[in-house]
Order: sequence, then C-alpha cells, then structure tokens
Amino acid sequence: MYLDNVYKKKRKVNKEGLSGLLLSIGPVLGFVLFGLVPMVVAIFMSFMDIYGFSLEGAEFIGLNNYKSVLQDSLFWKSIVNTLYMSVSTFINIALALIVAFLLTKKIRGKKAFRTIYFIPYVCSVVAITVMWQWIFNTNYGLINGLFTPEGKEPIDWWGRADTFIPCLIIMGVWSGTGYGIILYGAALTNVNGALYEAAKIDGATPVQSFMHVTIPAISPTTFYLLITGIIGALQEFARPQIISGSGGPDNVGVTVVFYLYRNAFQYYQMGIASATAWLLAIIIVVLTIFNFAISKLWVKYD
Repeated sequence: MYLDNVYKKKRKVNKEGLSGLLLSIGPVLGFVLFGLVPMVVAIFMSFMDIYGFSLEGAEFIGLNNYKSVLQDSLFWKSIVNTLYMSVSTFINIALALIVAFLLTKKIRGKKAFRTIYFIPYVCSVVAITVMWQWIFNTNYGLINGLFTPEGKEPIDWWGRADTFIPCLIIMGVWSGTGYGIILYGAALTNVNGALYEAAKIDGATPVQSFMHVTIPAISPTTFYLLITGIIGALQEFARPQIISGSGGPDNVGVTVVFYLYRNAFQYYQMGIASATAWLLAIIIVVLTIFNFAISKLWVKYD
C-alpha cells in the first residue's frame, strides 16, 4: 500500500512537471526563433557587406559598417533627435504623479477619470498619430483654427524644424501619461499611513509629507517608469515615420530606429542597419546600467 501511494505521487509529480514543461516550451521556442536567432544573425550581418535581403554575395568587411555609421553625421543627429523626443518621458512621469496624487483625494468619478486618462495609452499608435497630424494641420487643424489671429499666416507645425519635435512631445505626453497614472495610483494606495501620521506628529506640512514620505515610498514605481520610458523612447519610430516618411524638415524626425529603417528598407544596406541596431542596443544597455547604478541613491524599497 505504501509503495502504491509513493508511485501515485510520483506519477502526479511527473504529470505536473510534463504539463509545466509543455506550457513553457511555447514562450521559450518563440524567443529562440524570433529573438535569439535574429540577434545572432544580426551580429554576423553587422560585420558583412550585404545588399538586399539575401546573404548571397555577402563579404566580410570587419568593423567597416560600424565605422561608417559612427562617421555619419545623420546617425549622431538621430541620437540627438531621439534624446530630444525622450523629454516626453520625464514630463509623463511628473504629470502622472501629480494627477494620480490628486485622484487619491475624495472626489467623485475617480474611476471614470482613470479610465479616460488611460484610453489614449491603449489606442492604436497609428490612429493617435493620424489624429494629431490633423490637429496640427496647417490649413485645417484645430490648433491653427483656434489660435491663429485673423489675417495672419497659419503655422506650419509639421513643416518647421523648430516645431516638429515639440508637437511629437505633446502627442507623447497626451498618449502616455495614463499608464503612469494607473501605476502611481496603485503605488499611492499602498503607502503606509503610519508614515503620514508620524510626519504629522513631527510637525511636517502637507508639502513636506509629500516630498519626504510619498515620493520615497513610490520611488520603485518611478524607477520602473523611468527605465521602461527611456528604453521605449530610444526605440521611437512609428510616430515620426507616419508624420513624415522623409524624416521631417532638416531630418529632425529621424530617430535612431528611423535611421536603421532607412538603411534596411530604403537603401538595402543590411550590414549598416545591423551595425546600427547593435549600437542602439549598446546605448540602451549602458543607460540602463547607469540608471540601476544611481538608483541606489534615491530608490527606497523599504
């Protein structure tokens, strides 16, 4: 009887292990096929002279692709453009914290407000971009219609180098703040109330309580939003490409991924595109490591 029970338990454990293995195979296989293999292939391609989408006739040229990218002024301009557009990430975090904090107060319709703020985040990037493209349209846009004085020329928002990226930043803030509001809302509700009571007993003002209790308590959420926001900003492509497939005035809409896309699918320089992809990966890794290093100075997990 004892041996029968042991055998049944082993069979049950084996079935559970087999089920877990089968469930885990799908994601792992997907990563290997669509993540790991392309990464390895891209490494080899970055050291080869390849024209088009075939490896036929490819020639090993060492670091020449990396040299070509690093010597291209447009690549460095694309980095500056990308960093400029990433300003929306920091504005998103600040606005999300303010709005989420206000929504913790006793006001009516808090759930409705959270839903309204979150809707732009889950909408299609293409749809949102097209909408804002029309809002800032020179002749028919809402902005020019409301704020252009009679008799004056409307502003060509998408046709000027000094207004192209600010318009994208406004679009990014409008569509991305809702995500931070939801996360901050959850973080704020989990702040230990005893900390506020202790601060009040010590004579802290509401502003001091917010700065010295609230902000440290929700710093892990801020850190998460900062890391994911910066990584997402460095991969910016869809919005500027939809607005202007040519890269905008004076190439101000060319981001690093846009630069990669051009070399891959317009100029068919797959070696250059692969080298660009790995340079971008290195930039992201370096910034992420730097953020984790300095996070020890301001992120509180207790």
